[in-house]
Amino acid sequence: MMSSSTIRDLQRELENKANDLSKLQKDIAKNHQVRKKYTIQLGENELVLKELDLLKEDANVYKLIGPVLVKQDLAEANANVRKRIEYISAELVLMELFKIWKRSRIARKIRYSNCNKRCNLFRLGKGKHRA
Repeated sequence: MMSSSTIRDLQRELENKANDLSKLQKDIAKNHQVRKKYTIQLGENELVLKELDLLKEDANVYKLIGPVLVKQDLAEANANVRKRIEYISAELVLMELFKIWKRSRIARKIRYSNCNKRCNLFRLGKGKHRA
């Protein structure tokens, strides 16, 4: 039969694991929203780039700045859109790398926790055999 202190320790550990899981779920939801936003922006910018590529060099291009349309050079507009695509793509890659890093960190934490539990069980088993 387990002692009350062991039960309390297990309850605390279970509460901590539940809190960790809750935090992880919130992180996943937040990252999913950010990834979705970047993916949408990337698609929009790629579409704009395709449309800019269809224009002739002497075509008028306007940029919306606040409530005003401002004339912009086609080459400048093209360069700006390409820079945005590059930036958004880099952010998506960084998010993917962070996700991989986070998963490996969580996996290491679980392995460490399981190893500690096995060691504790082993010690408890040794103690019973000595008694």
